[in-house]
Amino acid sequence: QTSEEILHHLQNIVDFGKHVMKQFFGENYVHHGEIIQLPLDFVRQLCLKIQPERPESRCDKDMDTLSGYAMCLPNLTRLQTYRFVEHRPILCIEIKPKCGFIPFSSHVSQEIKHKVCRYCMHQHLKVANGKWKRPSKYCPLDLFSGNKQRMHFALKSLLQEAQNNLKIFKNGELIYGCKDDQDCVSDWNELAHQLKPFFFPSNGLVSGPHCTRTIIKELIHVITMTLLSSTDACRAGDMKTVPISQGRSYCEASAFNKELVRNGKHKLESSGLPRGCLLYKALQAQMLDMLDIEGLYPLYSRVEQYLEEFPEERSTLQIDGPYNEAFYEKLLDLSTEDDGTVAFALTKVQQYRIAMTAKDCSIMIALSPCLQDECSEQRPVVLTSKSRFTFSVSVLDLDLKPYDSIPHQYKLDGKIVNYYLKNVQAKDDPVMSTLFKENEDCTLVLHKV
Repeated sequence: QTSEEILHHLQNIVDFGKHVMKQFFGENYVHHGEIIQLPLDFVRQLCLKIQPERPESRCDKDMDTLSGYAMCLPNLTRLQTYRFVEHRPILCIEIKPKCGFIPFSSHVSQEIKHKVCRYCMHQHLKVANGKWKRPSKYCPLDLFSGNKQRMHFALKSLLQEAQNNLKIFKNGELIYGCKDDQDCVSDWNELAHQLKPFFFPSNGLVSGPHCTRTIIKELIHVITMTLLSSTDACRAGDMKTVPISQGRSYCEASAFNKELVRNGKHKLESSGLPRGCLLYKALQAQMLDMLDIEGLYPLYSRVEQYLEEFPEERSTLQIDGPYNEAFYEKLLDLSTEDDGTVAFALTKVQQYRIAMTAKDCSIMIALSPCLQDECSEQRPVVLTSKSRFTFSVSVLDLDLKPYDSIPHQYKLDGKIVNYYLKNVQAKDDPVMSTLFKENEDCTLVLHKV
């Protein structure tokens, strides 16, 4: 790419954050950054310096050392709102929550998609492909439920099997989470040792398993309370894309759900998320995927066919930007009645891209110990049994998902569902497994007629 193309690409990222995602998530949560120019010699030296620190999976992606343009973004492992605590130790938890709802679209062809969430199904395919050694018990629907018991279970599952969905930083340094695909050994004792000064500053607890369990419990409590907090208002905060009750509020594959069923309970409580919290806003943006990829793909094909006939219309349709106020306004059309036009198809395609971005974003929770006399109504504070923290919550990884990735998403969806049906549901289905067991033990008795 030329320097001009890179500058244009970076400007699109900044504009998308500023004019679109800020409207969905809120002013305090989104940090869109700014474009700066750097001396090429500095960029080359930086590239050489960071290369040994990069994860193996990222080493095939080259850093741009030719254009001199870069994006300047805040370090989200630090507190973003209150500089007075910058000299204090900072704890930061990064969570990639993934998709928090089950498809409710009538375009879904396989019934399993109405029962088991995408994340839980995808886990089995990832393990089969060698990306992870074992499936996680984490289910996004538990985290997005607003029910504290379910949220605690979801966060505990993330801490047990972090994969690339959870990282913990202490003063900006990664202390817990996967550095690479397979590097995922959970050591709660080591984590508790690192966190003890935050949660028990007076060192009032003896070491050992009880101490570890207590600290992990306190950590989960703090994360839950910050995720349910509301520290910002935004235009889309009251935007209701679809009543969540239309979709199922739990996933049949969730380990929490299975435990309830084993105990004879068949109804999961869903407390619902406070409307102002970041999880609620993320879920609303995710639910712009109203048709599911199966209903969306034919509309994408309609747009593609139109572009083949009229390639010069690509810029008019704003497929590659500019991501401005006009682009955002078009996203607010939530009708699902297809009138056969390219305009309708394009609106649904753009909404799907926003939804995919929201499904893949990360939430950063930065915490710093706060003395009682420093706390005021202007600063959000969360309490534990022995400590109090001031905190900031931010969202990152908000680059708009590429238009051209939709065919890949369509194929991947088919792979995930087919693998799950063939290799997981067939084994778990009680009717099928009973039939198999009966067949194994049956004796054929012949009678004379």
